[in-house]
Amino acid sequence: MDTNLTFHLLTSERWPDLEKLFGKNGACGGCWCMWWKLSRAEFEKKKGAGNKSAIKRIINSGAVPGILAYTGGEPVGWCAVEPRESYSTLSRSRVLQPVDDKSVWSVVCFFIAKAYRRKGVTVKLLEAAIDYVRKNGGKILEGYPVEPKKGTTADAFAYTGLASAFRKAGFVEVLRRSPTRPIMRYYIR
Repeated sequence: MDTNLTFHLLTSERWPDLEKLFGKNGACGGCWCMWWKLSRAEFEKKKGAGNKSAIKRIINSGAVPGILAYTGGEPVGWCAVEPRESYSTLSRSRVLQPVDDKSVWSVVCFFIAKAYRRKGVTVKLLEAAIDYVRKNGGKILEGYPVEPKKGTTADAFAYTGLASAFRKAGFVEVLRRSPTRPIMRYYIR
């Protein structure tokens, strides 16, 4: 892997890079990284163009929904990271209910360009997310990766990241309500 990755916050100026990385399908099935922000009914109704418009409005409002990874000036990876309350789906999930009443930021999604998958980009994006949260005064960064029971997980099901990548970035498991879905945290000093 090209270890010369650079990272930039997703701002309106970088919108064309997200479009290029996500492609016409919006990363996966018209998601445009709105899965965690909407009710299931809203998500299905907006799937595709509606979700694309929704994320663009968020970015144009000045909010930063995540971080892009680049190599050679080309976008190759995405990590959605914001305060947990930005992701309403988390509050509706039985498995991903809050661990405690501490204020946390959440990493909920990754999208890596096909040629860069399984090359450590997720770990580097997690490290960039830790740095971003630290700079914004956050003390806890939480993730909800998958941990396959055996073998590998198809890329389409690894969008929340793999537990092994989180461990490599220094996260620790704090709770597991499902055999394949640990809740992991990085405590920022």
